[in-house]
Amino acid sequence: MDLIVDKWIKPHFDVSNWQYYDLSCKSRDKSDDKVLNDAVEAGKALGAIFKEPTITPSDIQVKEMGLSKGFGSPNGAMRRGWNGITISRDTIHIDGIELGYKNRVLFERHAVGGEYGAGWNKVGKGTLLTTYIPQDGSEPFVIDKRDLTDDHNVAVVYHNPYDNVVNLAHYFFTRCLEANVTPYIVTKKTVFKWQEGFWATMKAIFDAEYKNEFVKAGLLERSGGELQHLISDAATMQLIRWTDGGFGMAAHNYDGDMLTDQIAQVHRSPGFITSNLIGRDDEGRTIKEFEASHGTVTDLWLDHLAGKETSLNPLGLVEALIGAMNHAAQLDYEKDPNTEHVYNKVTNFTTTLRLALHNTFRYGQGTKDMAGPTGYTTEEFIDKVAWRLNRYLANQLEQDPPPVLTEPDRSFSIQLDNVDMKAMRLLFDKYDSNGSGKLDFKEFTGMLVKMGVAPEKVKSEKTPDV
Repeated sequence: MDLIVDKWIKPHFDVSNWQYYDLSCKSRDKSDDKVLNDAVEAGKALGAIFKEPTITPSDIQVKEMGLSKGFGSPNGAMRRGWNGITISRDTIHIDGIELGYKNRVLFERHAVGGEYGAGWNKVGKGTLLTTYIPQDGSEPFVIDKRDLTDDHNVAVVYHNPYDNVVNLAHYFFTRCLEANVTPYIVTKKTVFKWQEGFWATMKAIFDAEYKNEFVKAGLLERSGGELQHLISDAATMQLIRWTDGGFGMAAHNYDGDMLTDQIAQVHRSPGFITSNLIGRDDEGRTIKEFEASHGTVTDLWLDHLAGKETSLNPLGLVEALIGAMNHAAQLDYEKDPNTEHVYNKVTNFTTTLRLALHNTFRYGQGTKDMAGPTGYTTEEFIDKVAWRLNRYLANQLEQDPPPVLTEPDRSFSIQLDNVDMKAMRLLFDKYDSNGSGKLDFKEFTGMLVKMGVAPEKVKSEKTPDV
């Protein structure tokens, strides 16, 4: 990532105010996870976060790295700290290159609850009692009671918080409309009865506030004119069949994790889908955290440390960086409209960067996962994109400075009084062959020749050497 920032970003932006937090296992261990807490607080204040892939160490990795303990997932802390609503995972497309899905696929994965926040323990024979104690002081009651007859059991308890499903629904349906795709809601509510509330909330908001817009856009024709519910088992099959794309899905946390992994495989690689956490701060401002969905690519990192040649496709990382830069500029602009010029500069740059990146792949100059054995190394690819990016940005600049407008000489204005300006315009248009509004040297030369006033060469009296 350092190479990308050094060669693509720093030549065009001052990044001295960017805040960095090292969330490696050793850094978290050394600070007893203070660095993670600091990062979460900083992210809440800034509202726009780019995150590189991190790992949650296994018991074996704890020993290999010499850690004092196994630290939990940093993603969980971020989702809690930023009031996570959803994790958006969308397919990435490059014009002219066929991947898995022909058109965009959007996915919203509920960012909280489910198995990821579960409490558990190993237990033997006995009775397991799950009791709810209301905060308002009313009478507690038993959620579940069961007798355990095996000597070895694992008891697991989790819940699904549904207050922010309303926010998820609005975010999901708005994005589907903007992307012109058909929405589907995925649960396993036929068996997991507690998931009914997720579907009921999504359906109620859709029918009340979005259905008419989707009907007008013709986006419900493939789903029978209604918001359709898919059982998660059926969704796994449709993800394989619906390779034309053009749809969006929303699901619970765990189902969303599994189904988006499947989307990544259909769409060629986890590197070709996004992973963006959407949350809210205490004042209702949108927090967005962007990361690549492909994980830490440990094998390539180890090869790099060993001095071996690598060929890392940075597409997912760059899409995440672009998202973070755009959102940061958007937040600044919303806070201070006088920063519109900065917003325009950032969004123009990120659009141009994406074009340079995509075109490098299209010209067959990609990394080895895209271009085969002759593909570029990591460093070669970054250099090639940097060259193309700089060229594209340079071409956007005006080649000639705009003319300085001054008051015309008064005597010149008097001379124009008797000039037929309409005829003058017709004459100019005759020689302005490309309609650019100005004459280039070739057009100017042609005009003078036809008018018979082009200067002629002075004939030389020198006798040729023969």
